[in-house]
Amino acid sequence: MISLNILDYSPIDEGETAAMALKQTTELAQLAERLGFKRFWVAEHHQVSSVAGSTPEMLMMHLAASTETIRIGSGGVMLPHYSAYKVAENFRMLEALYPGRIDLGIGRSRSYRVVNEALNESKTKRLPYEQQLTDLGKYFADDTDNEHRFQSLQAMPVIETAPELWLLGTGQGSAQLAAERGMGYAFAHFAKPSQQTVEVVDVYRREFQPSQFVQVPNVIIAVFAVVAETAEKAEELAKAFDLWLLFIESDSQPPYYPSVETAKKRGFSDSEQEKVERNRQRMLIGTAKQVKEQIEAIAEQCATDEITIIPNISGADNRMDELRLLANAFNLPGK
Repeated sequence: MISLNILDYSPIDEGETAAMALKQTTELAQLAERLGFKRFWVAEHHQVSSVAGSTPEMLMMHLAASTETIRIGSGGVMLPHYSAYKVAENFRMLEALYPGRIDLGIGRSRSYRVVNEALNESKTKRLPYEQQLTDLGKYFADDTDNEHRFQSLQAMPVIETAPELWLLGTGQGSAQLAAERGMGYAFAHFAKPSQQTVEVVDVYRREFQPSQFVQVPNVIIAVFAVVAETAEKAEELAKAFDLWLLFIESDSQPPYYPSVETAKKRGFSDSEQEKVERNRQRMLIGTAKQVKEQIEAIAEQCATDEITIIPNISGADNRMDELRLLANAFNLPGK
């Protein structure tokens, strides 16, 4: 049986505000819990004016308090911007307050240059990503025996459980890092779908080394999905998504997620249409039945039973409808 998760960006719909977007994220998480989704993750985006999700740890605290059973996580924390020690303490605090419900998804940073400069302004040097991952493992394991530049240091509070550790990635490099450190691996199909997806996942499984956190290789595949009651409505929503992706890839993005009506009125130039067609390879589009078949095919190819849906479509009601339609199609064990 396939388990479904949600990764939400907190999109700011046209005519609405960031505060409204965060309220809608909360309502979406509560709905996901009622419907039987396994995890609800939130993203870290900076200098993207059409989404409100910039600090996942803060939003996670609110979402965990607003729900009861669903796992709450980051998809992900961009580790190169931060101290591994501070990240460990943030997530230990979350795990202490909501034991057995917290996921720490870690990623690299691909932010705008000005964002990188602002978040790293006082740093004289950057640690290698691999070292930061090693540091995280030390802090979550309370390892004060093995040699380390901060050998005696522990992340507080010291607790009996740990958040689930997931490494986000799109290629063999990240797959190998996750495998070497005994972490779960979340493959971003939505960012880089390719014929090598299965090979990347196989590398992770083949090279996996058990850790005290993860004993067997765990794989999540994350996909953009546009789902509606009819294929025609799904296509309308997909066109608004097409336009949003074009905005994100351009230098002049509006501070909102475009509506279906805006996308219809605007249309696309020939050069934009080429980008749209390329971006369409990153999406699953259609009715719940059609998208279910696509999800099942991906899950079978990658030998995984866990798929993360990114319902990044225009309109809070449409996002909630997508969750209901998928939950029904997959017979999720909702209330």
